[in-house]
Amino acid sequence: MVRLMGRSGERSPRRPSGPLARYRRDADRSRRGADAGRRRRAAALRSAMSGRSVAGQVFAMNVVIVLLLVVAAAVALVLQVRHDSTVEARNRSVAVAATFANSPGIREALRSPNPTAVLQPRAEAARRATGVDFIVVMNTDGIRYTHPRPDRIGKEFVGNIGPALAGETVTEEIEGTIGPLVQAVVPVEAPDGTVVGLVSAGITTENVGGAAERQLPLVLIVAGVGLALATAGTALVSRRLLRQTHGLGPHEMTRMYEHHDAVLHSVREGVLIVGGEGRLLLANDEAQRLLDLPDDAEGRHVLDLGLPGDTAELLASGRVATDEVHLVKDRLLAVNQRPTDVRGGPAGSVATLRDSTELRALSGRAETARERLDILYAAGVGIGTSLDVARTAEELAELAVPRFADYVSVDLFDTVLAGGQPGGVTPLRRAALSGIREEVPLYPVGRQIRFVTSSPQGRSLQTGRPVLAPSLREARGWQAQDLERSAQVVEYGVHSLITVPLRAGTLVLGVVSFWRSEKPEPFDEDEMTLAEELVARAAVSIDNARRYTREHSMAVTLQRSLLPRRMPEQNALDIAYRYLPAQAGVGGDWFDVLPLSGARVALVVGDVVGHGLHAAATMGRLRTAVHNFTALDLPPDELLGLLDELVGRIDQDEAADDGTAPVTGATCLYAIYDPVSRACVMARAGHPPPALIRPDGGVEFPEVPAGPPLGLGGLPFETTELRLAEGSRLVLYTDGLVEDREHDIDVGLDHLRQALETAGESPEETCRTVLDARLPERPGDDIALLVARTHALGPDRVAEWQVPNDPAAVGEVRAQVTRRLAEWGLDELTFTTELILSELVTNAIRYGGETVHVRVLRDRSLICEVFDSSSTSPHLRYAAMTDEGGRGLFLVAQLAERWGTRYTPGGKVIWAEQPVP
Repeated sequence: MVRLMGRSGERSPRRPSGPLARYRRDADRSRRGADAGRRRRAAALRSAMSGRSVAGQVFAMNVVIVLLLVVAAAVALVLQVRHDSTVEARNRSVAVAATFANSPGIREALRSPNPTAVLQPRAEAARRATGVDFIVVMNTDGIRYTHPRPDRIGKEFVGNIGPALAGETVTEEIEGTIGPLVQAVVPVEAPDGTVVGLVSAGITTENVGGAAERQLPLVLIVAGVGLALATAGTALVSRRLLRQTHGLGPHEMTRMYEHHDAVLHSVREGVLIVGGEGRLLLANDEAQRLLDLPDDAEGRHVLDLGLPGDTAELLASGRVATDEVHLVKDRLLAVNQRPTDVRGGPAGSVATLRDSTELRALSGRAETARERLDILYAAGVGIGTSLDVARTAEELAELAVPRFADYVSVDLFDTVLAGGQPGGVTPLRRAALSGIREEVPLYPVGRQIRFVTSSPQGRSLQTGRPVLAPSLREARGWQAQDLERSAQVVEYGVHSLITVPLRAGTLVLGVVSFWRSEKPEPFDEDEMTLAEELVARAAVSIDNARRYTREHSMAVTLQRSLLPRRMPEQNALDIAYRYLPAQAGVGGDWFDVLPLSGARVALVVGDVVGHGLHAAATMGRLRTAVHNFTALDLPPDELLGLLDELVGRIDQDEAADDGTAPVTGATCLYAIYDPVSRACVMARAGHPPPALIRPDGGVEFPEVPAGPPLGLGGLPFETTELRLAEGSRLVLYTDGLVEDREHDIDVGLDHLRQALETAGESPEETCRTVLDARLPERPGDDIALLVARTHALGPDRVAEWQVPNDPAAVGEVRAQVTRRLAEWGLDELTFTTELILSELVTNAIRYGGETVHVRVLRDRSLICEVFDSSSTSPHLRYAAMTDEGGRGLFLVAQLAERWGTRYTPGGKVIWAEQPVP
């Protein structure tokens, strides 16, 4: 057999093999690893307990601090208990002595032949009851009458009795006959204040400190428990700190931190450590620079750091990432991220950032394209929000500054601003100017401009193409426009220009100029293309606004032509009115003041549903119909009934034309005021109620039945009669004054009432006050307001006579009228008036019935009225040469300025008016 070699050159024995041997080797390695772990933990524990580690030092310092605090608390508690016991002893001795000194019979006992016999039993009983050690009664010389030890009676009291003889209470700590004690001396005073004796009560020091000594064990036990709990808590904290610091001492930890910090902030890659909750725990200098993090970034959530959405989401998620490219500001960053809890570490992640310089050029182009898309998108949603030409031009200028240019000016033809067709010979006007600063020496807004053909703007208008002027300092054609102003613009720093014509199809509406001053690079061809597309989008909106302006102007012109130009002359009412069209479009509101026979006046306010030319045209038809129906002198309910039929026919006719016309619908309020009777009769069809301001300033809304709106048909209208005091103001209006989308009509009526209560006395002041209080900034509906202040036609201007049913009475009527005309100074009208009344009264007696009544009114004209009970209407006719009669009404028509017939519930009235000279 071959001999195995030993260490001296002999062969080593062969290592056993097989499963059992491998198991033994694994077990040995496990035991060695466990032993090594135990040795490391023991060494760390010894290091911690030895005070070299941070944990050990913290533990020792905390134990010392807790121990000192416990000892200080125990000493303070003992001292406090002793102090409280001494104070209690002083208070008790004073209280016992004072009580005994003032008890009944003390003064008598002191004057008795044997005070000891009386006082000793009482003093001992009081001492045992109060718990003091002694109660001593003595005379003014300090000789004791009582004492717990009888052998001390008759001897001198030990203590200071001088203050007590002066009437004061004395407390002191002394060495008495029964040992150290706390005593009090109280005088016993006669009724006249003379001190006749002294009483002293005291407690020995042994009894004073007994309570504190009895409490001391409990204090020490509590202090010991507190020390044990604090030590245990400190041990737990130190153990956790030991695990976190791995048993390292302060120097080792400081050196490790300095090394890690130096490495972390010197690498040229950004490093971010994010906790499990998504909060940034650490960011090195490179990460701060690449991400442009705020100074207080550490500790904040990564979603709150202002990072791009995809980058912030990646850092907050903690997912694994390898060279993911993210665009942050103007940098493309390659991000790598790994979690920190793979091997039992804390929750969170570590991310590294690397600036991809090779992709910067691509990033720049992508950013430029994105910015241009953003500008075009913003132009699509931000330009053309209103149908106002000037405002649309301002939106274009405001959008491009400072995202594309430093200054933008928009110049439009004057006809375009007015809604008309642009013309090549008409001048332009600066409609908008926006810039980063206001003091730029460009033409201001509102300035009329004629561009020379050599200027970029002139060439754009002529060719319809954009023009680029990269250097204004060298652009001679641009400088020729205005040499002085051009020099100021260049001196100000504006150095580059793009002009783009505003084209809508084949029409050139104006020109837009983009100016650059801050950025040193001039405009280039790519930017000119962007400017052209931007202006093309704005041109559509400006052209739409121009067309709307034109149509709106036409509708407003039509509407105003259909409204009354001036109020008719009459004396019954003082009239003031306002009409304000809506901003969104022309409506169908209207009003009228119509003189009637008998010095009466009709007031009408109406509103056609809808806006636009259709509403304005319908309003004109209804206003014309009201004029015609008023000529018939109909009462308000009958006139509204005729209007209702008319609106219904309008709807039927328009629906028959194309089948798509909407129902017109309208509301109306019609009132008739009579200055003779001061009666006002009114009816309304779906219209807001009128307001009445009484002469004393009170405001009310009269109850007038609403009635259905015009056009529904089949329903009657009701009238209401009011008796108005002279000086009352009747306020008629349309619903645009009291209704809007935010408030109900009741709220609007309440606000109107408040405004009317503060209005002035005249109708003009009333209109002004109401509109100042109720007019919105941009009215959504037309507003018509009519204010009428009433006057009365007094008895001195009215003459009335009842005429008997006898032709002979005509002569008496003529005589009475002649006398009244003489009183009024109207002698010139006597002949014609007698002739008119003769014909009218004769016809009334012959054909009108039994009751005939004559009334003559002196107003702006002389009015003659003849009432009869017949409902038959006379009519004018031409009599033949052979006829004996038939010429009366023809004669009246020739002599009077106006004449007519109106019906009353009791018959009819034939009236005639003559102008007053």
